[in-house]
Amino acid sequence: MRTPELNRNGSLRTPSPRPRIQSQFHSTVSVQKNRQFNILILIFRFAAFCSSLASAIFMFANFHGSDSDSVRWYHFDAFRFVAIAAAIVALYSLFEVGASVWEISRGATVFPELVQVWFDFSHDQVFAYMLLSAVSAGTALARTLRERGTYTVNNAFCVQSDISVALGFAGFMFLGFSSLLSGFRVVCFILNGSRFHM
Repeated sequence: MRTPELNRNGSLRTPSPRPRIQSQFHSTVSVQKNRQFNILILIFRFAAFCSSLASAIFMFANFHGSDSDSVRWYHFDAFRFVAIAAAIVALYSLFEVGASVWEISRGATVFPELVQVWFDFSHDQVFAYMLLSAVSAGTALARTLRERGTYTVNNAFCVQSDISVALGFAGFMFLGFSSLLSGFRVVCFILNGSRFHM
C-alpha cells in the first residue's frame, strides 16, 4: 500500500484508490516505422507469391515430346513434390499478402494479435522448409537426369525444370526473409506484449 504524500502547502495528499488508466500511445514516428515494416513484409510476401506461383506453373506445364516418347513432370516424384509444394506456398503467400494489405489499410490484424503473430511465424517456417526440401529434391533429380543423358534428349523439358526449381529457390528466399521479419515480431510480442517494435 502506498504511503500518503505531502502537497507543496504541507497538506496531506492521499493516493486515489482507483489506478490510473494509461492509454497506449504510439508516436507518429513509431506509427510510420511500423507502416514501413508492414510494407516491407508485404513486398517479401508478394515476391514469395510470384516466385512460387511461377515455379508451380512452369512445373505443371512441363511436358514435351510426342505421346510415345514424351517426358512429363509427374513421371518423377521429386518434380511432383516441387510442383505441389510451390502451389501450396503460392496459396499461403496469397493469403498472407491479403492479411498484410488488411493490416496496412485497417491498422489491425485479421486474427487476434497473439494468434496472428504466432500463425505468421510458424507457417512461414513450415512452408519455407517444405519448399526448400522440394526444390532440393528437384535439384538432385535434375542433376541425375543430366548425368544420365536424359536432359540432352529433351532439352526443353530440362530447361523448364531448371527454371521451375530456380524459381522455387527464389520463393524460399523471399519466404525466408518474411520468416525473419515475422520472427522479429514474435520477439517484440514476447518482450513488449505487442507486435509493434517501437
